[in-house]
Amino acid sequence: MEPLLFKAIVVLVSFVVMLSVGAYATLAERKFAGFFQDRYGPERAGPYGLLQPVADGVKFFFKEDFTPAAADRFLFTLGPAIAMIVACMTSAVIPWGPDFTWNGVVYSIQATDLDIGVLYVSGVVSIGVYGLMIGGWASNNKYSLLGAIRASSQMISYEIGMGIALVAVVMMTGSLSVKDIVVSQGGGLFGIDATILKGMDWNIFYQPIGFLIFMTCAFAECNRTPFDLPECEQELVGGYHTEYSSMKLGLYMFSEYFNMFVSSALSASLYFGGYNFPGMAYFEGSFWLPILCICSILGKILFGIFFFMWIRWTIPRFRYDQLMNVGWQFLMPIAIVNMIVTGVVILMK
Repeated sequence: MEPLLFKAIVVLVSFVVMLSVGAYATLAERKFAGFFQDRYGPERAGPYGLLQPVADGVKFFFKEDFTPAAADRFLFTLGPAIAMIVACMTSAVIPWGPDFTWNGVVYSIQATDLDIGVLYVSGVVSIGVYGLMIGGWASNNKYSLLGAIRASSQMISYEIGMGIALVAVVMMTGSLSVKDIVVSQGGGLFGIDATILKGMDWNIFYQPIGFLIFMTCAFAECNRTPFDLPECEQELVGGYHTEYSSMKLGLYMFSEYFNMFVSSALSASLYFGGYNFPGMAYFEGSFWLPILCICSILGKILFGIFFFMWIRWTIPRFRYDQLMNVGWQFLMPIAIVNMIVTGVVILMK
């Protein structure tokens, strides 16, 4: 098989996996919500409600696609498209497994290995705010505009703390490539040369504060509780997507779940070893190693998505002034201190 063809297959499979996980994350969230609230989740569409995502998709396609008369039609359509495209683009630098050789040809289980992978992620995520801002402004609705302003100010504020937290990881690895960061976590835990501990030298053990900052900012970037102020129903009706219906609304909703998937994949890659897992040295050179590595990172991603849902149904949302104070007066100073301490420790080695 040609490497280019294999790369195309990796991109296609990654996209299908993202679509599938994003669709069924909606079902999982309802099931978890039912569990936390001592009730049943969806159970009528198919056995155990497994066809509920299909029913939701059909419903979105067949609902009336209404556009307000005073809206900017082009931008009104462009907003959800940007939100969805950006959510899909971010996953391009996620390494799903180690390189393997077949018939003398080296294959990489990654869409693309950019030397500036971390900067690419930060840059693409920053573009996502345009999807929300354009959608709220183009609706010509004051509630939508207020929700869009909240979303943009929130995302910009928390992107700074997230970026500073990622600087500490980059300093430890000496590379901006997400693949290099994952590979650097494949050694023994705390440098212990034991086979069972190979693949456990994860950054979470060296950067726990950085991880907490990253995940908190990820919640804000994904507009998830307790940072879902841009679309809180009690204050803003529906937020930046108040005027949206049909599949345009569906794109905004699915982009949120796609962002959860990507955030979980990034946290797994940057802090939890990516595809590395304990005892992977036992399978070195085995046919099963790439398969087990893919299962490892997918398991970490699914747990990350569960964590997003767990927090949503456990913690109430902040007030908006509290949200901004957390980002600027709490997370950012801690991220700066964490970065400085990391640099001092590296220089002292």
